[in-house]
Amino acid sequence: MKKVGFFRSIHFKFVLIYVLLIFVAMQIIGVYFVGELEENLVGNFTKSIKGHVNLLTYSIGEEMEKERGEEDPTLEEAIDAILKDRDNSSNDISEVRVIDTRSRRVIGTSAPGNQDIVGKKTTEVLIKNTLTFGKEDSDVFRDRGRRLWVLSTPVEANGEVIGAVYVIAEMENVFEQMDEINSIFMTGTAIALVITAILGILLARTITRPMSDMRKQALVMAKGNFSRKVRVYGDDEIGQLAVTFNNLTKKLQESQSSTEGERRKLSSVLANMTDGVISTDRRGRVNLINEPAAQLLNVSSETVMNQPIIEVLGLEEEYKFEDLLEERESIILDYSKKNRPFILRGNFSVIQKETGFVNGLITVLHDITEQEKIESERREFVANVSHELRTPLTTMRSYLEALAEGAWKDEEIAPSFLSVNQNETERMIRLVNDLLQLSKMDSKDYRLKTGWVNFNKFYDHIIDRFEMSKNDDITFKRDLPKEAYFVDIDEDKITQVLYNVISNSLKYSPEGGQVTFRVRASDGFIIVSITDQGVGIPKNVIDKIFDRFYRVDKARARNLGGTGLGLAIAKEMVVAHGGKIWAESVDGKGTTVFFTLPYEQEEEDDWS
Repeated sequence: MKKVGFFRSIHFKFVLIYVLLIFVAMQIIGVYFVGELEENLVGNFTKSIKGHVNLLTYSIGEEMEKERGEEDPTLEEAIDAILKDRDNSSNDISEVRVIDTRSRRVIGTSAPGNQDIVGKKTTEVLIKNTLTFGKEDSDVFRDRGRRLWVLSTPVEANGEVIGAVYVIAEMENVFEQMDEINSIFMTGTAIALVITAILGILLARTITRPMSDMRKQALVMAKGNFSRKVRVYGDDEIGQLAVTFNNLTKKLQESQSSTEGERRKLSSVLANMTDGVISTDRRGRVNLINEPAAQLLNVSSETVMNQPIIEVLGLEEEYKFEDLLEERESIILDYSKKNRPFILRGNFSVIQKETGFVNGLITVLHDITEQEKIESERREFVANVSHELRTPLTTMRSYLEALAEGAWKDEEIAPSFLSVNQNETERMIRLVNDLLQLSKMDSKDYRLKTGWVNFNKFYDHIIDRFEMSKNDDITFKRDLPKEAYFVDIDEDKITQVLYNVISNSLKYSPEGGQVTFRVRASDGFIIVSITDQGVGIPKNVIDKIFDRFYRVDKARARNLGGTGLGLAIAKEMVVAHGGKIWAESVDGKGTTVFFTLPYEQEEEDDWS
């Protein structure tokens, strides 16, 4: 774990919180203090102005109400004299205007430079409101950056508004005083925060030092080292926490040793199991999978961790996790592809506490591909044997029942019926003999009786036998090399292989057809081939013709007396000699059956 920076440490956070608390407290006090002070100063300012204006209003009211003779000065002259003689003690008033109600014209102003407004109608909203409603009104506005307070006061006589006094006073002095007070307050706040920060750092160290020590201990524990102890600095809560932390370290060391031992046992068991094991949490997500399970499912352990088990097993369309928890029987998982069968059996066991709370699920996977394949082949074999025996037995029973009912007395029908029974009996005997032959080939103690043979002469001799018994409308073509190929074979077994293959070629050759025999040598093997010009074999089934009881045309094969085991026996015998057998065919043009036998070139000199 990387080192914690100072600005992210609890030491810094503690000091910061301490300073912020003091700062917030002082700000609250400052806001309240400044607010009250501002309200008090502004109140005193407005009170002073209003007192001065009240005296001025009284004087102006008397002049505006006074009856004037020819020798008396005009109202404008009298108002001008009053404004010039006003008390100069209020230096904050910059201008006083007097407005007449009837004409709404300015009849006097104290500003020497603003005398041109005298006699003009006023446009000030405050004055209009005062003249209309007879109420005092005030407002604050800025003029070239300076704050001004304006006051409009009615001049009344006998309960009627006869005029208004409009006063403009500068308030900037009040706010300058506020700025000076705020500056003093902020300086005091800064000094207090600096002192508070210093004290906070010293205080925080007494708290964070043992916590830092415990942090180091936790990091060491995370690496598996439980020998280090936390230093106890006192008997307060943090000191007691340090003592408890040391006790926890000791207990963790004991628990870790026990857990590690159990983990090693479990890891050894899982690693050496041939079956796949998958464990999930209570939500059904994978938290453990051993290597055999990963190999069976063709996944990596890292990619399936925390994935739902129903998705890992490919059961999301058929099951929910809750269904697997209740599943008591095995589930067959078929992952077979077109040419590759692959079947697993999954057994499920619930991980459950004594209280009944479900902690997860254990899944055990077994590869039963071969078992299922053997079972399927067994069922298919039994079905095929039963079918092959039932056909001749049914035929024989029918003919025997007819003979028993009196057909034996008919000299024309009886020999025909007996001939059919004889043929079906011979067919069953061939079938049983073929089954016995396959059983011997499957036996583990089966041994070939091999000997060195010149295969060209041996092959030519077999062809001669068939040429003596074949139909005249079928021709043979031999493409055999002149050099001798000596092979170590069991003559009886290879003779049977050639008889089975050549018999099939003759059986399916059309009238006027040709059967071609070839031998070639290649890469330590001789390649023997028999080619006919029959109807051929479809490409999608050509690999199945060497399976037991498989026939391309079942009805025709039975009519020709086949058992469906000839090529299967041939395959077993060729494989027993270390070779392989296969077929190639063009539909409608014919079929070629190939098989190979091991061939050693150096043996040729010994036989020549």
